[in-house]
Amino acid sequence: MPEPSDALVFFGATGDLAHKQIFPALQSMARRGHLNVPVIGVAKANWNLDQLKTRAKDSVQQHGGIDPLAFDQLLARLRYVDGDYEDPTTFDALRRELGSAQRPLHYLAIPASLFSTVVSQLGRSGCARGGRVVAEKPFGRNLASAQALNRALLEVFPEPAVFRIDHYLGKEAVQNLLYFRFSNAFLEPIWNRNYIDSVQIVMAEEFGVAGRGRMYDETGALRDVVQNHLLQVVACLAMEEPASGCAEALRDARARILEMIQPLDPAHVVRGQFRGYLAEAGVAPDSRVETFAAVRLSIDSWRWAGVPFYVRAGKRLPVTCTEVLVQLKQPPRSVFGEASPKHGTSNHVRFRLGPDVKIALGVRAKLAGESMIGKELELIAAREDPDEMQPYERLLGDALEGDHSLFTREDSVEAEWRVVEPILGDATPIHDYEPGTWGPANADQICSSWHNPTSR
Repeated sequence: MPEPSDALVFFGATGDLAHKQIFPALQSMARRGHLNVPVIGVAKANWNLDQLKTRAKDSVQQHGGIDPLAFDQLLARLRYVDGDYEDPTTFDALRRELGSAQRPLHYLAIPASLFSTVVSQLGRSGCARGGRVVAEKPFGRNLASAQALNRALLEVFPEPAVFRIDHYLGKEAVQNLLYFRFSNAFLEPIWNRNYIDSVQIVMAEEFGVAGRGRMYDETGALRDVVQNHLLQVVACLAMEEPASGCAEALRDARARILEMIQPLDPAHVVRGQFRGYLAEAGVAPDSRVETFAAVRLSIDSWRWAGVPFYVRAGKRLPVTCTEVLVQLKQPPRSVFGEASPKHGTSNHVRFRLGPDVKIALGVRAKLAGESMIGKELELIAAREDPDEMQPYERLLGDALEGDHSLFTREDSVEAEWRVVEPILGDATPIHDYEPGTWGPANADQICSSWHNPTSR
């Protein structure tokens, strides 16, 4: 077993990600007794430690509420180094603040364009020695930049010390999807092209860019969620059984299936932009960046040959929800003379991944009466745990322990970029759509019977 880290350093301590995710996660870790190392924030804000503590308090007040005992424990461990990432003295100060720590974990909660600078300085100052690094997504903007970032990381940190974060893998619902697949024997006989007609994955957001227009206009839906989060969901649905539940076996299985996904054909992609996006602060007046994407994926494997995987993601859609619908094929004939359903069959498996968690089996059952007529039903298993561990709490804890299970490997990152690279930029037209709708009508060219989840 690897030795746990003995300090946590997070760059970007005054930023948006730290405010929304990291400080609440750190308080939760303290509440569970999982935070027993110094926590050192680093940023260039001309702040002092008291100002960072005030920021931390505001963060947890807005995102989950203060647990007085746990928050006091967090504050007791909190340190701060203020300085420019290009200035060597910043990292000399960090080395002094680390004191006797020999295995620090460095979390890069900063833009990817700064990764190389920070990692190089960590190496020069000796802060990287014996340590680990967590790289926040997006990991590059395309295949070439991802490979360049990886080279920069590996110049200072060995591969076992690199943790590429995709917080979706830390979501309880995504882990439950993987567990459900491989812990229930009844699924395996039907989990293939002989019984499955299609798979749909939708990540809908009712809100827009929420004041992040400048950042979003450099990213778009394909880079923001399709290339990483949603391809990881595809991998969990389609991967073969891993050799074991250990980290490398899971990562091997995910990497193999991602490498089997064919690069996207522009003919199987529809991009959209909601009306009003161009008026958002920070958005270029002539922006061609998509706020909606619908794609059809093909997996070149024996199990999935001929089974389309339809993926949609978008902002300003009718609901905020992430859901998977695995549509099963129709029975070979209708014994009771009922007409075939207009769109496929009621037999399906539905995974709701957020904001609530559900697993549902779609079936037909007979209506009461003399006639052999049926109706569609869902058998639903729902689970709500108010004390559920949130993704960043789980992932930070795992990284501190040296557990790679829920982190992506470079071969998986490169496979994901190979899938989307043919359709990045302005490779396909962009279509307007009205806020509150399910995207442009052109998306029906990809799939004629989209599954539109409801808020329930």
